[in-house]
Amino acid sequence: MANDNEKDLEEVIDETENNDVEDTPCEKAVDDNNDNNTENKTENEAEPTAEETLQKELDEQKDKYMRLAAEYDNFRKRSAKERLDISNTTIGNTISEILPVFDNFERALNAETTDEKYKSGVEMIFNQFYDTLKKLGVEIIDPLGETFDPNIANAINQIEDDKLGENEVAQVFQKGYKIGDKIIRYAMVTVANP
Repeated sequence: MANDNEKDLEEVIDETENNDVEDTPCEKAVDDNNDNNTENKTENEAEPTAEETLQKELDEQKDKYMRLAAEYDNFRKRSAKERLDISNTTIGNTISEILPVFDNFERALNAETTDEKYKSGVEMIFNQFYDTLKKLGVEIIDPLGETFDPNIANAINQIEDDKLGENEVAQVFQKGYKIGDKIIRYAMVTVANP
């Protein structure tokens, strides 16, 4: 009986090997449908509709417009910064030429005199000059008593003094001036305990 079962099994295996397995009607329909979908997709991809074409062109034009607007905004900001830099440079160059006159008025103001009218006149001229510099955006750099900063002052002398802190500005020989962040003239100072 075992031999009969083995023979039956061998016959079934031989039949399946010898016979080509055919697709069932459902499997054939699915394969045909997939083939049709693939063909339709390639047809649709090959020929976009007029609406899709117009939408694509619109997107491209919108992208170009946005890029142009960004470039113009960058150009506008860069131009404004360059104009401000040129303006500050021009003012700085002009002010640096007249600063010695301002320094002389300050020395005249500090000079001892018995003539009060003369002193009052020099003081009025000095104040008017100072107000004009402030209107132009010029700031005075007077680092006396502060920690020495090489970005705003030049040290022309060093001293040792126990009463002053380390790297403290002990004396200002000449005040500095700046417009915004641009230094017109560095202050000349003596630094204590470097």
